[in-house]
Amino acid sequence: MIQIHAYLTFNGNCREVMMFYKSCLGGELTLQTIGDSPLSQKMPKQMKDCILHATLTNDSLVLMGTDMVASKGLIKGNNISLSLKCISLEQIETCFEKLSEGGKIEHPLENSFWGALFGGLTDKYGNHWLLSYEK
Repeated sequence: MIQIHAYLTFNGNCREVMMFYKSCLGGELTLQTIGDSPLSQKMPKQMKDCILHATLTNDSLVLMGTDMVASKGLIKGNNISLSLKCISLEQIETCFEKLSEGGKIEHPLENSFWGALFGGLTDKYGNHWLLSYEK
């Protein structure tokens, strides 16, 4: 089956953001810095501690990130949401609470017309999350 995973681009704070997401979502986080990669030779010294590739894995959840910004710069918009399908009431409540810390709740958790507990928020890093739990 084809799967889709979110790949987020940051401007120097990938490590901080991915550590935050790990504290919210659990799982295993792997980080590869530019300094620990073959790209190290070609990159400015100040970029050696930046993250080339990060992966947060927890069961079927895979969230990836990088500090490798394209030459046009980082452009943030509202065209991407991270959709988190939770497996229990406790999980959705915990994830929603943790992800919303320092951010903005746009749609509080509530029962939807399609039968799921649903909510939306923008986290403190400006990323939009949609959380659902089908009872």
